[in-house]
Amino acid sequence: MLVELLRDENYGKWVNDMPDALFAKNKMSFVDGTLIMPTLDSPYLQPWMRCNAMVKGWLKSAMDKDIRGSVRFDVTVRDIWHDLEERFGKESAPRAFEIRRAVTLLRQDKDTVSTYYTKLKSLWDEMNCTAPLPMCNYQGCKCNLTKKYAELREKEQLYDFLMGLDEEFNTVKSQFLVRDPYQALVLLITWSLKMNNSDLFPPRLNMEQR
Repeated sequence: MLVELLRDENYGKWVNDMPDALFAKNKMSFVDGTLIMPTLDSPYLQPWMRCNAMVKGWLKSAMDKDIRGSVRFDVTVRDIWHDLEERFGKESAPRAFEIRRAVTLLRQDKDTVSTYYTKLKSLWDEMNCTAPLPMCNYQGCKCNLTKKYAELREKEQLYDFLMGLDEEFNTVKSQFLVRDPYQALVLLITWSLKMNNSDLFPPRLNMEQR
């Protein structure tokens, strides 16, 4: 399976990619528990056990040696998945700190803008998995808590991107800061897909672009 090996530091990426690989093979039902183990007298028990063993093998082959050893005695695919969720899936303050530190220290450093953005977005995505935004589950609530937190995170991401850009772009950073964070991020993403370090940044961006 074409999935990066699971290590202590990349669970967010791994758990995002693995379901796609399993879904493509029509085996996600072993992970989410919708295809439960048949009873001992069921004629479907042996086929189920064979498929369960096969999917367990896929999961273990996509893990680092030490992690693979820790789930060696789990009986079902669901057991393995649950163990990994318990260990890595809950909000991890140490890992969130490491990601936040990596974001703060990341610099374009003569990379293309597109390459720099790709590195940064990978860290943002992992942060979203490691420290997801809080949600208000109160029925009928109109506090828009999740939206407010999302807007704050968008501001942080905008600042992250601008702080890491090379000095040659200093004169235009203020043009992004006066925009709505979401609109500014859209502009940055569009720009990052078009720009190369060899390009000269225009004297003034078209900030009316949507």
